[in-house]
Amino acid sequence: MTQADTSSAPVDSSETRAAAEKRRRDLKPLASLAPYLKRYRGRVAAALGALLAAALATLALPIAVRRMIDFGFAEDHAGLVDQYFGVLVAVAAVLALASAARYYLVTTLGERIVSDLRTAVFARLVTLDGAFYDSARSGELTSRLTADTTQLKSAVGASASTALRNLMMCIGSVAMMVVTSPRLSGLVLVAIPIIVLPLMASGRKVRRLTRQAQDTLADASAYAAEALNSMRALQAASAEGVARQRFDGAVEDAFGAARQATQARGWLTGIAIFLVFGSVVAVLWAGAQSVLAGTMTSGALGQFVLYAVLAAASLGNLSETWGEMSAAAGAAERIGELLKVEPQVRPPARPVSLPARISGSIRFDEVSFSYPMRPDQSALAAIAFSIRPGERVALVGPSGAGKSTVFQLLERFYDPQAGRILLDGIDIREADPVAVRRQMALVPQEVAIFADSVRANIRLGRPEATDAEVEEAGRAALVDEFVARLPQGWDTMVGERGVMLSGGQRQRIVIARAILRGAPILLLDEATSALDAESETLVQTALERSMEGRTTLVIAHRLSTVLSADRILVMEAGRIVDEGTHAELVAKGGLYARLAQLQFHAAA
Repeated sequence: MTQADTSSAPVDSSETRAAAEKRRRDLKPLASLAPYLKRYRGRVAAALGALLAAALATLALPIAVRRMIDFGFAEDHAGLVDQYFGVLVAVAAVLALASAARYYLVTTLGERIVSDLRTAVFARLVTLDGAFYDSARSGELTSRLTADTTQLKSAVGASASTALRNLMMCIGSVAMMVVTSPRLSGLVLVAIPIIVLPLMASGRKVRRLTRQAQDTLADASAYAAEALNSMRALQAASAEGVARQRFDGAVEDAFGAARQATQARGWLTGIAIFLVFGSVVAVLWAGAQSVLAGTMTSGALGQFVLYAVLAAASLGNLSETWGEMSAAAGAAERIGELLKVEPQVRPPARPVSLPARISGSIRFDEVSFSYPMRPDQSALAAIAFSIRPGERVALVGPSGAGKSTVFQLLERFYDPQAGRILLDGIDIREADPVAVRRQMALVPQEVAIFADSVRANIRLGRPEATDAEVEEAGRAALVDEFVARLPQGWDTMVGERGVMLSGGQRQRIVIARAILRGAPILLLDEATSALDAESETLVQTALERSMEGRTTLVIAHRLSTVLSADRILVMEAGRIVDEGTHAELVAKGGLYARLAQLQFHAAA
């Protein structure tokens, strides 16, 4: 398999997950956040400064306590007690201010980085091609864009800061323990491997289970998105119960995976606390023996104990944040998989510039193509045809003949495996895909309406269009006929996927969008299939006007809509088997004549 074959592989493929499992031994995926952190070096430096100040203030407390125990309670040093307590208050004030600054800086830094990350992920998603979306699930992608980035926000905004604070506290406390009593510190160093090794072993299991929980939740989200997008079809089929059972099962699987991950983290935390504080108790016993033997002062033991408690607490908290950082590493890994996906259809290093408006000539030169998900099944087999600027050409044939594939390749959602597609003599693979698509206006059979106003949905065809231009295009497509009955007119919200509109109304909006676009090439894929007979006649008149001066390709199953085409290309099994006008093709008595006889005879 070539690199081109793997660049748009589905993000949830078994190969990808198996490879990810091998990498899930450390926190390396979090390194992918470094470029985002570098954008805010000043804020990172300020946060680290506040973090260091808080750590130093905390580490200063045991020193003051030692001096108070050793000197403050003596009769000849009674006045020192007030001074020591004053120092403690000052240290507490520094600690409070530094902690507040750290919280603000780190939390806002996390929000900022996650916002940038979401922007980057969405920017990558909108550049990926048809091969990627043939296999990707929208619910899975939504989960990565929302749930996984939220997990990262928690890591960057809280867990990372807490982990750094505890790491500083642990290192500082250990260093001060060595300064205070090298002998007792040696006992602690002996205990450290006993504590750390079980934590490392348990941490790997936590990371694996956390990733499993995230993947399972994404599967549940993916099914929910599919069900919600097809809710009316489910209700029409009385399949609500089946949908509930399947989603309930997915949710239970997600809960079970989350419970296992939480249980593992709970055991990890419990083991860490027991090992840490058990070691502290053992060291305390040894220190008490030294005080009784007169080789260590009570203040020194108190100072050592405080540092030991700080070190133990920091190490225990590190075990908790390690689990949280492991979960964040899993999320970063999943997001990183998306950011690493490269589209198979991409602009060349030095794209050929297309004119602002091409003349509209099209040529397919021995084009062969198979969809990536069906590489052994040919969708187009060495088809060749040319279309002159301004010519109206219809593509007809049975379902699966390859008509829609012609449109997909022409708009460069895919690239053919063989042959060339030329616009005004320029191979479209040598041009930027965005520039190629700007030359075309598409009216698909499956219309796309967004949860926005009528005006905004039409303006999608040309975002810079004025309100007057939008309404003019709407009138040309007879949108004004039903807009007049809407409560807010052109500014009426139409609901998700245009649920507040009829099928014909949605299709008229998409036709208006294409008319507004004003591109030199017009692609009509069953453009009037959802209209009633009266509306179809009127919109067909509007489309006829919009075709003037444009190259037009029409896909139609109803042959009555292509009678006026300059030329008809008859397709079957990915090949062009005949071409000519309606009259010429009927006279030939081939596939087109049979289709025409079936349709027009049935209509009669």
